[in-house]
Amino acid sequence: MKLLVRNLARDLTEENVRELFETHGSVQSCTVVMDSKTGISKGFGFVEMPKPGEAKAAMKTLNGTDVSGSKIRVKKAE
Repeated sequence: MKLLVRNLARDLTEENVRELFETHGSVQSCTVVMDSKTGISKGFGFVEMPKPGEAKAAMKTLNGTDVSGSKIRVKKAE
């Protein structure tokens, strides 16, 4: 299941986001979208988790959580 993670702090790396989601299960891939000109995070990314149950648990637990001073939003990617 692919999840959209929004409102990420600009200084968070893909490794930070991966570690956050790995506490809820296995992570297949993790991408933080970067601005091509500045190389700075655009504040959102995608996490793919192979097991839907783990992905739903992560989504429910992490949505609205404060991470590095930003309240992240997690939902299923369309």
